[in-house]
Amino acid sequence: MTEAETVYRPHPEDHTFLDSNEIVINMGPQHPSTHGVLRVVLRLDGEKIIGSECVIGYLHRGVEKIAENRTYVQFNPYVDRMDYAAAVSNSLGYCEAIEKIMSVVAPPRAQYVRVILTELNRIASHLLWLGTHALDIGALTPLFYCFREREEILKIFENYCGARLTTHSFRIGGLQYETYDGFEKQVNVFCDDFLHKVDEYETLLTGNRIWLQRTKGIGVISAEDCIQYGVTGPVLRGSGVKWDIRKAMPYCCYPDFEFDIPTGQNGDTFDRYIVRMEEMRQAVRIIKQAVAKIPDGPIMAKIPKVIKPPVGEIYHSIEAPKGELGYLVVSDNSTQPYRVRVRPPSFVNLSALDIMIRGHLVADVVAVIGTIDIVLGEVDR
Repeated sequence: MTEAETVYRPHPEDHTFLDSNEIVINMGPQHPSTHGVLRVVLRLDGEKIIGSECVIGYLHRGVEKIAENRTYVQFNPYVDRMDYAAAVSNSLGYCEAIEKIMSVVAPPRAQYVRVILTELNRIASHLLWLGTHALDIGALTPLFYCFREREEILKIFENYCGARLTTHSFRIGGLQYETYDGFEKQVNVFCDDFLHKVDEYETLLTGNRIWLQRTKGIGVISAEDCIQYGVTGPVLRGSGVKWDIRKAMPYCCYPDFEFDIPTGQNGDTFDRYIVRMEEMRQAVRIIKQAVAKIPDGPIMAKIPKVIKPPVGEIYHSIEAPKGELGYLVVSDNSTQPYRVRVRPPSFVNLSALDIMIRGHLVADVVAVIGTIDIVLGEVDR
């Protein structure tokens, strides 16, 4: 018997299973409804949830330990495999952390291309979330719509660096590749078309009575609880906290762009849906500004061929699609990091699942897991 099952077994005074007021069931690990190999141990009173515990580790690959046995450049592709739905954001955070400890600044052109690709990746991540989240709740059509638009983003990634999912496009000090002919035009065409598509998604869902019944008042978490648990990203902003690292602690060239931070009021599943929908619109707004002002010049800073950062440590975080993604890097002036510690948003946000589902029904657990938007490759690392 595992520790989780020991914690949530029926009370000792209940001698038989049928006489017990509480039952314990396993939800998962199965991929479709738990968005990865997540096991949730539910303690139930009938169908009402009175307690839960997440059991993780089924996808653990020791990414942080691998970092200690690779050079700084060799480890770069590994971070793409954590949140594989947002590989570009993972790479941006890692590259900027190393640049920070080396006191290196990427050239302006590289920073603008980084922002364009990162915001496209934010849209792609949110589209994957929306399609699967709607499917979890019972809406099939949005899945096809979302993958239709996501495919156009993946085509841009493929044209740029040859990869579609684990998009390895950044280098410490700048970019791996210069933009291809027609890059700006293809991005602009997508942005102009995509805003109409977001309206289509909202036409299908926002006023749909079944969608409202499955999301309104479900998985409520207060702003105070979000802060207490360290929750970030759309989940935090859905509870009314206007916190976005792109504004609060600007990095890259985000200060050059105008955009708003959408927030909710009730902290429920519906508000988090609305926040992400608006975030996609704001991402388009950033991309169009960046494409219009993209400067000429080099795409790589002058850095040594062999990267050996000075002795010290640095923590750098960015606003990934799911929340704050941070990297703690400790250097001992060798070619390999002494220590790399990742602060993944999926792992931290998942800790709030218990308080979000208490008092709800089993069917609501799937809706709440979906609205947190986790990726188990990032939770387990």
